Amino acid sequence: MTTVEECSAAEQELPYNVFSRACPSRGTLEHVTGRWGALTLGALHEGSFRFNELRRRVDGVSEKMLSQTLHALERDGLVHREAQPTNPPRVDYELTPLGRAVTERLMSLIHFVEGRMDDVLAARERYDSARASR
Repeated sequence: MTTVEECSAAEQELPYNVFSRACPSRGTLEHVTGRWGALTLGALHEGSFRFNELRRRVDGVSEKMLSQTLHALERDGLVHREAQPTNPPRVDYELTPLGRAVTERLMSLIHFVEGRMDDVLAARERYDSARASR
């Protein structure tokens, strides 16, 4: 069993600390856990997609937002973009090995949240009822 002091000491030894304002890991965490990043990675967990296929899979994302999200995830090394020299051009997106490792962990969270939505919805109802009766 580790103590808080041991955890803090271990965190200080890491070369990156997401809790530090200047740490570059914050940007990657934002790309992975933001709404469109998480949904895009989750969709790509199912396989390779062309841009419009991915846009249809990630319901509600705009073309501009999906493009920005894919660029950010590609820059972080999580998504690979492959352009085929065809007419019209064909572009496919898929997870890199790093992207797959990140997405495996993300999918655990997604499945956990989906599995506990009855609890979340009940909590929301209790919260809203308590606020309405004030």
